[in-house]
Amino acid sequence: MRTIDKIYIDGEFVTPHGEELFELHNPTTASVIGTVRLGDVEDTRRAIAAAKRAFVVSSKTTVAERIDLLNRLHAAVAAREEDIAEAMREEYGAPGYFRSFSAPYAASAFANAAQVLENYSFTRRIGQAEVVMEPVGVAALITPWNSNAGFICSKFATALAAGCTVVVKPSEMSASQTEVVLEAIHAAGLPKGLFNLVNGRGDVVGDELTRSRDIAKISFTGSTVVGKSIMRNAADTLKRVTLELGGKSPTLILPGADLEKAIPLAVQVGFNNSGQACIAGTRILVHEDRLEEFNRLAKAAVEAVKVGDPRDPEVRVGPMVSQKQWERVQRYIRLGSEGGATLLAGGEGKPEGLDGYFVKPTLFTHVTNDMAIAREEIFGPVLSIIGYRDEAEAIAIANDTEYGLQAMVIGADHQHSVEVASQLQAGRVQINGSYLEPQAPFGGFKQSGIGREFGSFGLEAYLESKSLLGAFAV
Repeated sequence: MRTIDKIYIDGEFVTPHGEELFELHNPTTASVIGTVRLGDVEDTRRAIAAAKRAFVVSSKTTVAERIDLLNRLHAAVAAREEDIAEAMREEYGAPGYFRSFSAPYAASAFANAAQVLENYSFTRRIGQAEVVMEPVGVAALITPWNSNAGFICSKFATALAAGCTVVVKPSEMSASQTEVVLEAIHAAGLPKGLFNLVNGRGDVVGDELTRSRDIAKISFTGSTVVGKSIMRNAADTLKRVTLELGGKSPTLILPGADLEKAIPLAVQVGFNNSGQACIAGTRILVHEDRLEEFNRLAKAAVEAVKVGDPRDPEVRVGPMVSQKQWERVQRYIRLGSEGGATLLAGGEGKPEGLDGYFVKPTLFTHVTNDMAIAREEIFGPVLSIIGYRDEAEAIAIANDTEYGLQAMVIGADHQHSVEVASQLQAGRVQINGSYLEPQAPFGGFKQSGIGREFGSFGLEAYLESKSLLGAFAV
């Protein structure tokens, strides 16, 4: 049992004023592994005040100074890569393949932000005006439990690049990841008040951040329901808001696709991070002429997916993060069967021999796009196969969703796949593969969010433009 009883304010580890203890679980074993002491409103106000004081200096730093800080942070976080990976495994059961990408990504976020700064112009001339991009102010960064270390680092890196100071409210469920990242950031030796962090509940710490007049910017990653609440709270003070929310991503398999290649890719993106990923491609669209063949091959592929202890490098699906999430996924599996879908693989209950919060990798077919399992974000390893008659219908089904975070198109003709991808309503569309471009914007259409992260698009979400009219007038 371990106790995490410190938050970070004004460059120091401090004991929270709040006294509530939150239990931390290992979902692989369903056992309690420790507690985290949660901050309260008083702690949050102290953190905001520290960030506000520090902003006076940070807003005037040069690009060179910010790049230096980002490089120091990159080195400090990279030195803790193995510890981040171990925290991810222990506290939410992230499989090894996902840890191998996500753990180093936390450090790379700082290097990526430094690269953006090297090529970004904060001052530009437009006619007789000089347009200056200035940091928006103190930013509140609210992050989720799944790959929390990466979210903290990527949001902080961008805010720092802009010249903002921050207060971070991570998920209380990810306190181990948070602790490792916090120690690394402290080791980088930042100016006091530049980075502040308060562990706490959303309805306490998060609520104070979203309502405070001294917070100018909110960046939130999490559920659409919570995102809407944050937007309502932020409206009174007209905060700038970036929301990266839920998804129900389609994987559109075109008629001529090679199924021997398409199915492993579709299963991979559908079960990404054990299905606990907002970008997971959980709706698989298949032409009705190939549906029988696809069902047979996809059933075999899903049944071959190894589920179990994330210490096993062959495991592709680990546990759900909590008992509550396990029960949520079970409810959706029941809804799928009751709603008329055909169960091809998996189903209710735990896989044989596993006692943690494990779900059987599940595959439904004969799903229609009006079913709950096709419309609502499940956040677990549950995939739905939806048939279509022609390309126009496939595109219509793919776009018939409240969400629009990511999509995928798989086809034999690459150029045609690109043409289809251009018609999908999503912030990112993967074409014939799974790719990462850290400088390209990331964010959602519709109820998958507002605004963009990463690259220059993400940087400008933390900046305000000021026009000095007549600056070049003769």
